Amino acid sequence: MSTTTAVNEERAAYDAQIAGRTVCTLLQETAEKHGDLPAYTDLGGPTLTWADVRDRALKLAAGLTALGLQHGEVVALMLSNRSEHILADLAAVHAGGVPSTVYATLAPEQVQYVAADAAAAFAVLEGPDQLARWQPVLDQLPELRKVIVVNDCPDGDRYISWADFAALGESAYAADPAAVEERAKSIQDTDTLTLLYTSGTTGNPKGVPITHRMAMYEALCSRETAGLPEHPAIVSYLPFAHIADRVISYYMAMELAGHVNFCPDPAQLTAVLGQVRPNSFFGVPRVWEKIMAGITAFLSMETDEAKKAAIEGAMAVGRAYIAARENGGTASPELEAQFKAADEAVLSKIRALLGLDRVVHAMSAAAPLPLEVAKFFSGLGIAILDVWGMTETTGAVTANTNGLFKLGTVGRPFPGVGIRLGEDGEVLVQSTTCTPGYLNRAEATADLYVDGDWLATGDIGRIDEDGYLSIVDRKKELLITAGGENIAPSLIENHLKEHPLIGQSLAYGDRRPFVVALLTLDGEVAPVWAAARGIEDTSVAALSKHPLVLEEVGKAVEDANARLARVQQVKKWALLDGEWTAETEELTPTLKLKRRVIHTKYTEEIDALYT
Repeated sequence: MSTTTAVNEERAAYDAQIAGRTVCTLLQETAEKHGDLPAYTDLGGPTLTWADVRDRALKLAAGLTALGLQHGEVVALMLSNRSEHILADLAAVHAGGVPSTVYATLAPEQVQYVAADAAAAFAVLEGPDQLARWQPVLDQLPELRKVIVVNDCPDGDRYISWADFAALGESAYAADPAAVEERAKSIQDTDTLTLLYTSGTTGNPKGVPITHRMAMYEALCSRETAGLPEHPAIVSYLPFAHIADRVISYYMAMELAGHVNFCPDPAQLTAVLGQVRPNSFFGVPRVWEKIMAGITAFLSMETDEAKKAAIEGAMAVGRAYIAARENGGTASPELEAQFKAADEAVLSKIRALLGLDRVVHAMSAAAPLPLEVAKFFSGLGIAILDVWGMTETTGAVTANTNGLFKLGTVGRPFPGVGIRLGEDGEVLVQSTTCTPGYLNRAEATADLYVDGDWLATGDIGRIDEDGYLSIVDRKKELLITAGGENIAPSLIENHLKEHPLIGQSLAYGDRRPFVVALLTLDGEVAPVWAAARGIEDTSVAALSKHPLVLEEVGKAVEDANARLARVQQVKKWALLDGEWTAETEELTPTLKLKRRVIHTKYTEEIDALYT
């Protein structure tokens, strides 16, 4: 039997398992089987059980129906991670609408673009900050009929408070509960479940329809490959506009009847992890890098040489133990015993400080996790399982698993997922989870697929002899120097960011004679590093000009260059006096570089490096 035939048969078997299933039927099953179990807990607030979630979703769906929501109409959501976000989303689904979470960092003109493109009929906003992003453009959104506001609702016919909306739903549902139940039952698995917009690293975001069928397939594969216990504890902190947290904290959580704990402010993530001690934790690479930088800074302050040696020795055992388990391997009895001793004495205590002591499934995605970061955490006894996918594939389509993983790769295909490389190395995907196309973008949809139903991801990859995929770079982000050399900037950037002082880096060199880099300091690590060396002014702006900092960053660039080919090496660099964030527009909300924005915003700085 050929590999292609086997994958197709596997996909058909999974398709049969999810046939006819929707989020509505899944929630009903979960509420009936596990209604008393906790579902969602707000930070410092109440907990909803799975029975509560379904009851409130149906009543709020009746409220949307009473407000006039029609089948297929879009409900735009701009809220932090909180129970009202999930409830509003589920209400729209059960009423036959299409929820679409909008990144809360969008400027008003970007809000207008997305809401108009989606033809949003309703919006659910958290409060004043979100209103400030919508109100300047409301007059440009004639199709938007009602704005539901959770906190501090303004006066006016166009607005309704969450409390009044909930009361309307209670009344409408009490009057005719069957109406909403019938709407939910009428939903097909091929209907659009949600509309998500790509984060726009290269231009205006594109709307990606995700159907119930796509999400159910993804949830089933995620459940079977994650190896999580039933009813796992989960921390939700990434925006629900990000496909990863939707799958983990929404669709898969519903599959497993998990307990999701919301962290609405990522700055509170460390504290929430300590409180929840989750069984599963997903971090984009920048989150893992920041955790690593924090631990490194903390350990560097240890003055007891015996303790330092004990920690370094224990982490060496941890790295050896994880390495022995790669690709289905097992540790020797001697290494098992060494790891158990090191774990009990040192490693488990460090993991407990991070709130990661109960994690059995640690994941990373959105961009390749630098190998050095993965190796660092392996020293703590944590195998970070890189997964790979995109919004257009409903999230992950390849994954490392606890039983089969290779650090530095993004794993092997999910069950029933076809993966192959194009002639130029582009990764092509064939899967039930692939979107039917972009909203209102026929040309972009045509470009999305090649050879029939193979989705062209735009990622350049390679597949090793064991079937593990590695992502080399983005197809459109390869640098071609004036000398004609093709260079992957992410490789250079990841090496630079391995130093804890460096928060972000951008390698540049397209049509230029050599590679240069723009660097920023890590706003959390740099002040600690500086204070330990007696530097009084620890602001990022001041540190970016301090001789000791510039000397250390210079060493970091030299260390990175030592691991790069000559044509990849950074010849000149500039340390900027601020940080890059989604708010300042250099990063997407998922903390990926917006290269075009950075190139434009820092044209003078880049040009100065070539003079």
